[in-house]
Amino acid sequence: MTSIWNALQGVPLRQTFINAGGVNTRALEAGDGPALIFLHGTGGHAEAYARNIEVHAKHFHVYAIDMIGHGYSDMPEVDYGPQTYINFLKDFVNAIGEEKVYISGESLGAQVAAWFAIQHPDRVEKIVMNTGMLLPPDELGRQDFIEFRELTKKATGLPTRDAIRQRLRWLVHEDHSITDELVDARLAIYQQPGRAETVNKIGQASLATLVDENVAKQWTHSGLLEQIHCPVLILWTRYNPGQRVPIAEEGARYIPDAELVILENSAHWPQWEEPELFNQVHLAFLLK
Repeated sequence: MTSIWNALQGVPLRQTFINAGGVNTRALEAGDGPALIFLHGTGGHAEAYARNIEVHAKHFHVYAIDMIGHGYSDMPEVDYGPQTYINFLKDFVNAIGEEKVYISGESLGAQVAAWFAIQHPDRVEKIVMNTGMLLPPDELGRQDFIEFRELTKKATGLPTRDAIRQRLRWLVHEDHSITDELVDARLAIYQQPGRAETVNKIGQASLATLVDENVAKQWTHSGLLEQIHCPVLILWTRYNPGQRVPIAEEGARYIPDAELVILENSAHWPQWEEPELFNQVHLAFLLK
């Protein structure tokens, strides 16, 4: 299994911090051309895309970022609801001086990409919704997300390698996908003063968009999907927890210009578990 560093070794890459509306935002930046922004999931960070940056940087100016509150970006005292991420992303797009961008998001990042495309359609070329959909889960999915909430609480209560590993294990299909290096990277992030508490707050807010009926009425329903008018790739997996394949198929029916691709050997992190196939499918959509 390729390590984070080996995936990036020799890549003309820089780690930088960009002021997005007052939020100091970490980005792994590489390549030239149209801007492509990679957005991680709840509690995640830019390293989730270590295995995808090099090949995409041959065609795009890639920004794999730590969203507000995550990774090594600032964690202001905000509610971390959907509008917070939409406003943050708009500030980031403005900060990099782009009128229109490509956005690829995983899980929460997929939702943010969709919400942003709805509110700011003039700023988006295409989006990829990777294992995240603006639809509520079924009962089995709700149980998955309850488990996710408990794992997050443990990983952020007193961060340990074992708790972090169990939280990461929720994301993948195979045990070997969780490397010691990945555990150490996330542990270092969660051990920053105040970061674990912020990630737990983020997890509660993120879960609410899926399982809290009052929140879902505004942010997670089919009527929103009908308002996405840019081309959309729904990139799903056979073993995605929380929102399984039927949810992706339903979402594809509501989005006016959507195509659905299902990868067979990964769970919530196909960009990490099946990077070669992910990169192939992903680039084919973005470049056509």
